[in-house]
Amino acid sequence: MAKYQQYKDSGFEWLGEVPSHWKVCRLKHVKANKPNAFVDGPFGSNLKSIHFVDDGDVYVIESNFATTGIINEDNLKTITSNHFQTISRSEAEVGDIIIAKIGARFGMSSILPKLTKKSVVSGNSLKLTINSKVCNTEYVHYLLQHSKSESAMDDGVNVTAQPALSLGGLNNLPFLLPSSEEQDNITKFLSYETAQIDTLIEKQQTLIQLLKEKRQAVISHAVTKGLNPDAPMKDSGVEWLGEVPEHWRVCSLKHIKAKQSNAFVDGPFGSNLKSIHFVDDGDIFVIESNFATTGIIDESKLKNITLSHFNTISRSEAKAGDIIIAKIGARFGMSSILPKLTKRSVVSGNSLKLTLDSDICNTEYIKFLLQHLKNEGAMDDGVNVTAQPALSLGGLNNLPVLLPPYSEQNAVIEELHRLLYKLSDLTNHAEQAIQLMQERRTALISAAVTGKIDVRGWVAPE
Repeated sequence: MAKYQQYKDSGFEWLGEVPSHWKVCRLKHVKANKPNAFVDGPFGSNLKSIHFVDDGDVYVIESNFATTGIINEDNLKTITSNHFQTISRSEAEVGDIIIAKIGARFGMSSILPKLTKKSVVSGNSLKLTINSKVCNTEYVHYLLQHSKSESAMDDGVNVTAQPALSLGGLNNLPFLLPSSEEQDNITKFLSYETAQIDTLIEKQQTLIQLLKEKRQAVISHAVTKGLNPDAPMKDSGVEWLGEVPEHWRVCSLKHIKAKQSNAFVDGPFGSNLKSIHFVDDGDIFVIESNFATTGIIDESKLKNITLSHFNTISRSEAKAGDIIIAKIGARFGMSSILPKLTKRSVVSGNSLKLTLDSDICNTEYIKFLLQHLKNEGAMDDGVNVTAQPALSLGGLNNLPVLLPPYSEQNAVIEELHRLLYKLSDLTNHAEQAIQLMQERRTALISAAVTGKIDVRGWVAPE
């Protein structure tokens, strides 16, 4: 698009040159001329969980709205009118900008829509009311997005346990002020263009979700029905397996583990493996459940213990080709195959280690079967629910599994590799498209709110 005819140095590296007739000021100069126009949420004990009530009179707006722009009144926390009176300085109204104050996503913002109750921001958020005679709120919102993407807010951050925006620092954030007419033009242009991009991103995200579902369906069908659609079938006797090929064996997990001691074990209990046992550059790696849930391993980030301590917990040793299963938490039952590492290893207390009988099992087939069983909720019966769900080793030993002939397991894996590669390739292309569109979105916002492009003559397509 066309550029403005004349530019000037803004005085700020991240803004660069800006149209010569634009004003350069500070954020505090565009906030509303009234008390509490730019405030943070209540401090510490002024708003805690004890103040939340069911069906209260006032909503509490937290930073997740600022970071996502999504609000669902049914899920909002509420407080009483009486307590609201003690923290009313933090009241937020329709059209106010809510800014995330704390955490990795500090500085992200959204405009508060009309709600059915009064509202107040929580301690992890800021509320900014704009002077409507000076600024278009949507323009300010777009400029804040640019400031965040350029790390311009970092100077106003207090770094303690986690980064937190300083209200004083943000007040002094450099700010560009075109004419009101130009602000309206910029807002209309960006509202249209970003909506187009967001629609395309949403379509790609839908495609990725469909590919994910297709991937699981392909795995499930292959490991429970095989590759021959004409194979005679039988009732497996297990509801979540349904009919299976007649010549496949139905057995328990304990019947396919290796015929050796400690073929299927959990990690060390309680005090047998704690943070005090971890050392720098030790002799033995500790494999935790995040490997089981992601399949990603980086030796440089693995915890280490000494050989002497390993000797006290060696029953939990894991070797290349073993299946590591997440034992605890919401993602229990997810699993990955341990690759060859440069040191010996042991599983932590949040994991299980399964060594299979290589004479009858293809490890990859069993891993995919375990994925199917996890997805079907088949492991839930083997879970002890305490503070958080935890797989019972005994219960998992009795988990029903399918065992095709070895040659057929190999054929299933070969076909799965072929099909999953295609699905992964499609997923990668969709993810790359999203990345490019997000970059395009950011670049478009940046160009418009800093005057790198002139949108005064832009008209929305019919």
